[in-house]
This record gives sequence, structure tokens and C-alpha cells, in this order.
Amino acid sequence: MTKPAQITQSLRTWMDVFMHRSMRGWSQFAKSTGLSMPQFSILMQLHHKGPCGLSEISERFDISSAAASQLVDKLVQSNYLERAEDPSDRRAKLLRLSENGAKLVDDGIHERYRWMDELASKLDAGERVKVVEALEILTKAAQNLEDKK
Repeated sequence: MTKPAQITQSLRTWMDVFMHRSMRGWSQFAKSTGLSMPQFSILMQLHHKGPCGLSEISERFDISSAAASQLVDKLVQSNYLERAEDPSDRRAKLLRLSENGAKLVDDGIHERYRWMDELASKLDAGERVKVVEALEILTKAAQNLEDKK
């Protein structure tokens, strides 16, 4: 029987390898596009959470309104973001991904998944079955932890 400490150590080791590879991949992809990681992170936030105002960007990234405005202005000028009228407050503007911004995010996600495809291809059929079973168990446990918060 596996001890809890062994499971924890295995999970930590996997997390370290995965996070290092994942963050390196995101960073390389962002650099290849000419964007900084903060700019790319704004695009990812809008992809996952939908349109929002500049103040929300400032709050989410814990940066000043001026810094958020500079980052957003560059993304608008690069045609990755669009400013739209907020239907609930015509004086306010919502930021949303442009078609180019959505394509860039999709390309980044595809690049991230490409590494996972390469990794999966290195496993034999029996190993894939074990990994799928283990990940399904971990995913369910993680979702249960989140549900309790």
C-alpha cells in the first residue's frame, strides 16, 4: 500500500515538472508573438472569464489603473482586444477579445496541448490506461475540494 507521503511527493514532483514545462511553453509562445507575459495573461483572462472593464483587469492582476491601461492600449493597437460599449452603463467600456485575439489564444492553447500529445505518445497502451484512471480520480478529488470552498 502506498503511504500518503509517497503520493504527495509523487504529485509534487509531477506538478513541478508540469508547471515548469507549461510556464516555459506559455512564455516562449508569448515571446514569439511579441507580447509580454502580462499582455498574454490579459488575453487568457478574457478568454476564460469573458469581457470586463479596465478596473477588473487592474484588480485581477493587482496592478495600477495606469499600468492596466498601458497594457490594454497596446493590445487594442495590436488588434488583439476591442473596446465595446457596456450595455449596463453606456459611459463605461468593456474589453473583449477581437477575432485576432481569440485566434492567438486558441493558437497558444493548441501549442500547450501539443506538448501533452507528445507526452501521451511516449506511453504504451497499458500506461495510458493507468494514467487516465489516475487522472480521473485526481480530477474528481480536486473538484470535490473546490466544491467545498
